[in-house]
Amino acid sequence: MLTGRNIVLGVSGGVAAYKAAYLARRLVEAGAAVRCVMTESAGQFIGAQTLAAVTGEHPVEGFWDEPEVSPHTDLGHWADAMIIAPATAATIAKLAAGLSDNALIATALATESPIVLAPAMHTEMWNNAATQRNVALLSADGVTIVGPDRGALAGGDVGPGRMIEPEEIVAALSRILEGDLDGIRVMVTAGGTREAIDPVRYIGNRSSGKMGNAVALEAASRGAQVTLITTAPAPDALGIEVIAVETAQEMADQTWSRATAADVVVMAAAVADFRPQVAGEEKMRRADGMPHLELEPTPDILAGLAGMEDRPFLVGFAAEAGSLDGALHKATTKGVDLLVGNDVSRPGSGFATDTNEVTIYTSDGAAEHLPLLSKREAAGLLWDRIRDMRSQG
Repeated sequence: MLTGRNIVLGVSGGVAAYKAAYLARRLVEAGAAVRCVMTESAGQFIGAQTLAAVTGEHPVEGFWDEPEVSPHTDLGHWADAMIIAPATAATIAKLAAGLSDNALIATALATESPIVLAPAMHTEMWNNAATQRNVALLSADGVTIVGPDRGALAGGDVGPGRMIEPEEIVAALSRILEGDLDGIRVMVTAGGTREAIDPVRYIGNRSSGKMGNAVALEAASRGAQVTLITTAPAPDALGIEVIAVETAQEMADQTWSRATAADVVVMAAAVADFRPQVAGEEKMRRADGMPHLELEPTPDILAGLAGMEDRPFLVGFAAEAGSLDGALHKATTKGVDLLVGNDVSRPGSGFATDTNEVTIYTSDGAAEHLPLLSKREAAGLLWDRIRDMRSQG
């Protein structure tokens, strides 16, 4: 499934480095040509000769003692994709900052090919706010994060931080390179709409647009042609056309007018349900007394899409608090193919977080609950479901 592909395997200095040899073997068995680049500390956990024996190429270990004049740029240009496994907290931080003080990070910066990171570290390091910020930044830059898993760690600890198994990494890489969404036209909405009260104030919500961005990035990385209609800052990534909007009406107009050109629409935006009937042209003043706002409904964008003749495959989102009963009702009554519900009151699953714990419903009410994952991982599993359902007709 990777026949003829050139894969660079970056190995950083964690205990999980022993799995790198097994990963390299699996890549070779899948038909790939594999070359490795190691950090100095990786050599404390796995020998360069082991990787050389598996791949047939001696790993790059630095800048100065290699036969190539510029080993990192040579590897970067050669690669169809790069995997960093294990990716330690230090390596993730350096890559997020662009700190190319070793050959591995320099190679990652020198390639324009897809990069897959497989984090591996102790639970406390993975959960640290700095690590989560770095992972979120890399994900927004288009890097694919796979894992980590929950399991046994060094020193007898157990928890999230275990590198996922090599077979899963190979499968994730295959999805990216084979482009299982290649040629699919996708439209994604993201962010929270703002409904003007006056030139200064608005009715809105806490949505950051991170989940919608993750859905768009994952689709683009797998070959889809993506249009992202958003109220939030958008990722700068190949394959994504960004359309900025602010209000529910603007989002409705853009979404409805473009829906017939899409194969799949994912409505991840948090659209305000109500707006002021009249927005003031001047700022309201406290001295003028208590204002009286008359509200009216905003357009129901999801219902409009569901009611279209020959509509695209349709995915809705429902942010609930305390119970997902509302999401289940929406899944069975809104005319969608899939509905993604999440309880924003749960730790790590609210607005503006880098993780999400979601339940995916089908229109008949069947539910699949996913554990707490990064938003990019959750987006990947959602696209797996969309792909499978569309292929089944």
